[in-house]
Amino acid sequence: MDASVSGPLAGVTVLDLTRVLSGPYCTMMLADLGARVIKVEHPGKGDDTRHWGPPFVGGESAYFLSVNRNKESVSVDFKQPGGREVLERLLARADVLVENFKPGTLDRAGFGWDAVHARHPRLVYASISGYGQTGPRRDEPGYDAVIQAEGGLMSITGDAGGSPFRLGVAISDIVAGMFAAQGVTAALYARAGTGEGQRIDIGMLDTTAALLTYQAGNYFATGEVPQRIGNRHPTIVPYETFPTADGEMVLAVGNDGIWQRFCAAIERPDLAADARFATNRDRRAHYAELRPGLEAALRTRIAGGVDRPLPRRGHPVRGRARHRGGAGGPADRRARHDRGPRPSDGRPHPRHGRADQASPPPGCGAHRRRRSASTRPTSCSNWATISG
Repeated sequence: MDASVSGPLAGVTVLDLTRVLSGPYCTMMLADLGARVIKVEHPGKGDDTRHWGPPFVGGESAYFLSVNRNKESVSVDFKQPGGREVLERLLARADVLVENFKPGTLDRAGFGWDAVHARHPRLVYASISGYGQTGPRRDEPGYDAVIQAEGGLMSITGDAGGSPFRLGVAISDIVAGMFAAQGVTAALYARAGTGEGQRIDIGMLDTTAALLTYQAGNYFATGEVPQRIGNRHPTIVPYETFPTADGEMVLAVGNDGIWQRFCAAIERPDLAADARFATNRDRRAHYAELRPGLEAALRTRIAGGVDRPLPRRGHPVRGRARHRGGAGGPADRRARHDRGPRPSDGRPHPRHGRADQASPPPGCGAHRRRRSASTRPTSCSNWATISG
């Protein structure tokens, strides 16, 4: 890795025994914060997601590239005695181990929490699984779509009266990785005072249920099960999509003052003056009367004509519902990954200088010995020599 990389986790070494999405997302976050992340992959195969495509870029899947930047890669078969020896030597140098194997897998190989903690008491040990390391469902695999359904997200996602929908990204995997990264940083902070590492047990079902926040709060307050309501917000009105002459527009009116200014911007002072719509509580109670009037006011307008006056007044009340401003847009093109060597793609930070992206995602086993960036292998071969 680039010696110039800095960040709050600079000097921390993370041993990454994860595959697919939840674990790699966690370790990528740690790498982005400056940690040295050594990704341990199976010889001859590597992370499953290397092969999940098309699309592929330089022989690697876009899926894999999206969650594995700023990492090193080694190939180790720790089912074999030589591989276990290599892994043990890596653990002796690591501050953190992150894994997302099925519970019990690493225990059978001699690298479960109890055994590793006894040998390396300062090591922070994070495990991500579908249902946690304990309990009656610990042995069940965790799949994002299943967890989204069981965790309640699909029950509140979709059109009113329609079928439940999975979110367009694997949010249960991603949020599990985010909670794991938060747990790792908290455990490292605690270790500074105690000198001892901690066990972090992340269950995807738990972290997905935690996302329900105000939907769960509404249920506990009222006893009413939240329903699918399309793009509407359960408590804020208007806060949803509306058709315009050139496509869908997202309208988000967060308070009553913004409502007054929005009505002026669309030249509907009658809506602002209507007592039925004076407050958010009123607008929610009279949603059935409000929606047709708003839809009529917006349908014939060009969305750009609606949203251009509002940002100049500092009101976050609109947004075009489109894809090209996200993936593939200017910001995405600046941040996209390639497979070749490249200079650090830093971004300015208001107080701490630049946040560096030191390297693109690694080829499988690329760091089995110190080598120049121009000789990255893309095949997964056995790792021979521990990098310094």
